[in-house]
Amino acid sequence: MIKRSNGSTTSGRPTKVTFALPTSDCDQPVSVVGEFNGWDPLAHPLKKRSNGTRSVSVELEPGRSYRFKYLADDGSWLVDPDADLVGNDYAGVDSIVAA
Repeated sequence: MIKRSNGSTTSGRPTKVTFALPTSDCDQPVSVVGEFNGWDPLAHPLKKRSNGTRSVSVELEPGRSYRFKYLADDGSWLVDPDADLVGNDYAGVDSIVAA
């Protein structure tokens, strides 16, 4: 699940994007990695919440789209079930989020 708060290119305000996964989809530590953080698995780990999800919020430059995936602790890659998908250079797919 992805939630956005509107940023603005004219005001210079970033868009706050919250990335969330149900713990039933991934019962281990997981991070969101993508173009916005150099695909760094240490930059944005999702925190376990009392509502049965793991989530993290990231501020993104508005007016563009970003490729991303979730990376689980065991090295497995997950796409966001609610996001659009696009092919990548590795014969796989990435999720897309528009800020």
